[in-house]
Amino acid sequence: MSEKIFSKASGKDVKANEFVMAKVDYAMAHDGTSVLAVRSFKNMGLENVWDPKRIVIPFDHLTPANTETTADLHHDIREWIGGQGIPNFFDVGEGICHQVLPENGFAMPGKLVVGADSHSCTYGAFGAFGTGVGATDMSEIFASGELWFRVPETIKVTASGKLKKDVLAKDVTLKVIGTVGASGATYKAAEFYGDTITDLSISGRMTLSNMAIEMGAKAGIVPPDQKTFDFLEGRAVEGYEPVYADEDAEYCAEYDIDGANLEPQIALPHQVDNVCDVSEIEGKKVDQVFIGTCTNGRLEDLEVAAEILKGEQVAVRTIVIPASRSIMLEAVRNGTAETLLDAGVTLGSPGCGPCLGGHMGVIGEGEVCISTANRNFRGRMGKGGFIYLSSPATAAASAITGEITDPRTV
Repeated sequence: MSEKIFSKASGKDVKANEFVMAKVDYAMAHDGTSVLAVRSFKNMGLENVWDPKRIVIPFDHLTPANTETTADLHHDIREWIGGQGIPNFFDVGEGICHQVLPENGFAMPGKLVVGADSHSCTYGAFGAFGTGVGATDMSEIFASGELWFRVPETIKVTASGKLKKDVLAKDVTLKVIGTVGASGATYKAAEFYGDTITDLSISGRMTLSNMAIEMGAKAGIVPPDQKTFDFLEGRAVEGYEPVYADEDAEYCAEYDIDGANLEPQIALPHQVDNVCDVSEIEGKKVDQVFIGTCTNGRLEDLEVAAEILKGEQVAVRTIVIPASRSIMLEAVRNGTAETLLDAGVTLGSPGCGPCLGGHMGVIGEGEVCISTANRNFRGRMGKGGFIYLSSPATAAASAITGEITDPRTV
């Protein structure tokens, strides 16, 4: 699939490991990376971006502004956006870039979608080649609409079998990363197949693709199907043409995951591929629970947490942050937000929250947080903290008991 997308984007037939100059369909930078991209853009002596309508800038990483410095940077980028006439600007409270961009129809099958953020691989859930680049690379895209790439080799991951109750897409994702390893897919694309994958909702597929970077992959692609097309109906900003791998496509490696017998998974500090069954770590005391982020802040994630927390009270501080305004609105309308608040949860405004250690729930020295985010690196959420990654179901169950808990037991 990657070879076909890059062939279209570069205007010639290309194979893995070839270098290409490729035309980017849509480019994204958020409040954290747009600052550096714009600075580089100006340093090149450039005045106008190549196509304002193909640039998407959401504010999400430090929103609302946590310091005067952040507020000033936000102000400067807003001025630049206005001067460039960029219409696709999503200000404070609209949500996380990797949720806002698909919600607004910019992630489409067969497209090359590039973001100045490593988790831009999320867009692969829609059959796109979504990948992250550095902020200075993004300034090149702002200027020309093009960037050089090495076409990646591809690994094939097949997950088969129906998932058990309270075993979610995040558990599949952690199992894949634990199997492939943190560097097992470095500068490769991953393609996901099997009935476990096709059974996943769009939200679940986004969770899977989102964390492809955690095994080193440039992209994590789910072949588009009717679920994809239904999601994009009335939402896609332009026409698109799906691509699929040939039946005899060559893969550099193949992995098989047993979905039917999968248990809830936990990634232990301080590596995402340090993965085990929840039963191996059950009972570990936690100080904080965090449900949200571009990995698991979608409506179905909040609903799973609410189902578990209904009629209960959290035993530790529990922060839930929806991935977008539209998700928060629907959670209010259908009673999910009320259930969470009744249980003692702190509900935050849409955005990244404490995921990157910026604000809204940073943990202190020696504290333990079970989180639905995508990274548990040392210092990620507070320099002396310990992060355990899990699904929203496992996180919600742990909020009730105050210790890591198998969601199937509560």
